Amino acid sequence: MRRISKLTRVAVGIASLALAATACGGTSGDNGDSGGSKENLGLAIAYDIGGKGDQSFNDAAFAGLTKAKDEFGYKTADVEPTEGETDADKEQRLASLARQGYNPVIGVGFAYGPAMKAVAEKYPKTTFGIVDSVVEGDNVTSLVFAEEQASYLAGVAAAKATKTKTVGFVGGVDIPLIHKFQAGYEQGVKATDPGVKVIPQYLTQTAEEGGFSSPDKGKAAAEGQIEKKADVIYQAAGLSGQGVIEAAAKAKVWAIGVDSDQYQQEALAAHKNYILTSALKDVGGAVYTLAKSVEDGKPLTGTQVFDLKVNGVGLSESNPEMAKIPGLTDAVNKAKEGIIDGSIQVKTD
Repeated sequence: MRRISKLTRVAVGIASLALAATACGGTSGDNGDSGGSKENLGLAIAYDIGGKGDQSFNDAAFAGLTKAKDEFGYKTADVEPTEGETDADKEQRLASLARQGYNPVIGVGFAYGPAMKAVAEKYPKTTFGIVDSVVEGDNVTSLVFAEEQASYLAGVAAAKATKTKTVGFVGGVDIPLIHKFQAGYEQGVKATDPGVKVIPQYLTQTAEEGGFSSPDKGKAAAEGQIEKKADVIYQAAGLSGQGVIEAAAKAKVWAIGVDSDQYQQEALAAHKNYILTSALKDVGGAVYTLAKSVEDGKPLTGTQVFDLKVNGVGLSESNPEMAKIPGLTDAVNKAKEGIIDGSIQVKTD
């Protein structure tokens, strides 16, 4: 059986971290550790679709990298994906980072699963990490989250905030990972007010179609839901979510952000007054935690679970308007307590 543990969260202070990092080049190869650098250059991350600047998932990972770089004083690398890339492309990218001497090497997103398994076997002295997927391997750490729990809290907030009794959900891609967001959100809405209608919509069937990287698709979906009277829309759509937020702000209805505290994101400042809250997912904390374990000489392995109990997920409270909505804060706090003590079991599908 694979070891599963729950880590104490190490906060990364995402909002205060500098938005600068070292780019990585190099060529690929399959020479294994025998051909790599003996010097540990430090943490490297390979971004998911949407890349750095998505104000969400990838930027959260970048925050963890920045914290590690500042604290440990070593070189880091962060590498962008390419459009229409294959598993072989991802494998090449991870192998290049390992061969150059970066350790740990983290793939940000479930799409790195097949590549991670192949490369980890070729570089047994390098610690690899993958976010949002479980990959077996003696030198692989799977960093997974209870997204459904944060989404449940988002659903509670939406049910308290809606005036039209209609709320929306926009998922980037119709896949099991995003189903967790929808399931938790719908359950939280219905548990709070069974009379509230939830309108779910997915932007694409596959990531290659741009579900996580197309703000225009997110904007169009949100506009359609607003026409159907939705006045709170929760998005789990990566970069596409920026379009959802833009549409909500234009219509003067609420948006709920995801992964990072999007109320605090500079790129979304023009729309912040319409970002009610965000379902948080401490990807940055997970990235930093793995980097620290390698720096301390005790690399983590196995599956590391980040949930409400360890503050690995949660709900942001940055927007002061939240506190002005009757019953919202108390309802969210009560739901959080119930999830932590087990009296509320959140669905994942």
